[in-house]
Amino acid sequence: MEDSMKDMLKNVLYAGVGAAFLTKEKIEELKGDLIDKGKLTQEEGKQFVDDLIKRSERAKDELELWINKRVEERIKHLDLATSDELADLKRKVEELQVAINK
Repeated sequence: MEDSMKDMLKNVLYAGVGAAFLTKEKIEELKGDLIDKGKLTQEEGKQFVDDLIKRSERAKDELELWINKRVEERIKHLDLATSDELADLKRKVEELQVAINK
């Protein structure tokens, strides 16, 4: 029964949106609290911290990829000129200025 309680506690914490973005210090603090209250052993606490840090890093990476993809999609919809296109236009303007000044 106690193992199922620990598993439930872990699942609740993992499922929380905030768990994905906990700092290592906060995770260590939470581990200390759980150990002090007898909810986890030292070894379980270490495993809990390692697992939560890995999940947090993975969630941050996934969020960053998702955000980058959405930003790229929005930029494409705006139909903005690329830096290469701007450089090409600048070159053409300079060529026209030279032609006009002759």
